[in-house]
Amino acid sequence: MTPDSASSTPRNATADLQTRDMMLNIGPAHPAMHGIIRIVTKLDGEQIKEAEVEIGYLHRGFEKMAETVDYNGVVPYADRLNYVSPLINNMGYCMTVEKLLGISVPERCHYVRVILSEISRITDHLTCVGATAMELGAFTVFLYMVKAREYLWALVEKVTGARLTVSYCRVGGVKADLPEDFAEACQKAFEETRKVLAESDALLSRNRIFVDRMNGTGVISSEDAISYGITGPFLRATGEDYDVRKDCPYAVYDRLDFEVPVGTRGDNMDRYLVRMEEMEQSMRIVEAALRYIPPGPVLVNSETGLPTILPAHPTIQPRRPIPAAEMVDLGKVGNIEAISGGSAVACPTLEGSGAAWYPSIATKEKRVFLPPKEDTYGNIEGLMQQFKLVMFGHGVRPPEGEVYFPVEGANGELGFYVVSDGAERAYRVRVRPPCFAIMSALPRLLAGDMIADLVPTFGSVNMIGGELDR
Repeated sequence: MTPDSASSTPRNATADLQTRDMMLNIGPAHPAMHGIIRIVTKLDGEQIKEAEVEIGYLHRGFEKMAETVDYNGVVPYADRLNYVSPLINNMGYCMTVEKLLGISVPERCHYVRVILSEISRITDHLTCVGATAMELGAFTVFLYMVKAREYLWALVEKVTGARLTVSYCRVGGVKADLPEDFAEACQKAFEETRKVLAESDALLSRNRIFVDRMNGTGVISSEDAISYGITGPFLRATGEDYDVRKDCPYAVYDRLDFEVPVGTRGDNMDRYLVRMEEMEQSMRIVEAALRYIPPGPVLVNSETGLPTILPAHPTIQPRRPIPAAEMVDLGKVGNIEAISGGSAVACPTLEGSGAAWYPSIATKEKRVFLPPKEDTYGNIEGLMQQFKLVMFGHGVRPPEGEVYFPVEGANGELGFYVVSDGAERAYRVRVRPPCFAIMSALPRLLAGDMIADLVPTFGSVNMIGGELDR
């Protein structure tokens, strides 16, 4: 090469290089995608230019299954929609069918439903904030919030007998009343939960790394959020104060004093702050509901928590109480010595003491709610009522028609649309899941942000797979 030809070569030849965008799959195996979401990103360096969201990895078929069982049989399926706050699903579905039937539950039942729904809302927010913090590296906060969630799940278990898939509500009422010592247990659980929230706030809200990753990422305006149909904390973080509990009151929410937290910027940080404040407001709602709840009957001895066992005669010593299931197991293996002198302790239903619950937790409509077991086994009217409600071809039979009923779920407006053709099962059930609308806006939220911003933005959606892909 001659010196002349060398001098003619341009110094900067990068203009002739061809560049291409990079396509990157995130999920479904990525830990932050929960195993059920795939996001195909188009990257320019580390900046997301476009994103395509694939949700179809957990189709549950809830809406079709709801057409195959009777109206109360849908309740266990509803548990598995948003399985982090199943009591809200229970309440929303049952109130939809009650609207179709034109009935109302007793006042105490409304309070019980509200109390357990708000406890469920707190557990949902704890899971969302804790998991998002963990995915950003704040593992300590996750452990703290799971600890608080355990206190609240213990309350749920105390009432329903289960922690996650509770199946507690019934069309026309609830399965059982609150235990006698529930208010005291709830107060202790809330004390511990408030300590955890204070600790978590101290660890996150002024943490340089957390704040830098949350501020200004995943931004959406209130106009865009409304156009996508977004509700709940995601919408309220943009400055819109829409809340079904305030704007379309149901149950006894219009009698309880609480505030609706709102943000201003519509970013991940505001969504975090809104959820943190909503947990405090939910505790206020529960505390107010426990103060105002009308009295109802109780079934157990206040000292032991078990049915009272009295001696047959003053000179005869009372028998030692043994749980009925344990006594059966001991008898099966021939351990007669262990059960001699014992008295079986059965549940209130089998003891024939269920009727005392009914005036406070169930509607008096015989065409809707199952009778107490002592009526089923003790008189012909109760037996007939039981048979009419459980036999194939009978059951709860709402009139022909269609209704829609919304409640405020943890992620926003959770609505059920039920169509009846007069049969014992629904002709059609449709769910409006709040996180579906948010997921539809996710490509818009991600465009323009960095690849690292995807994790906090997706975490703030609080996507629940069972609710998203029905």
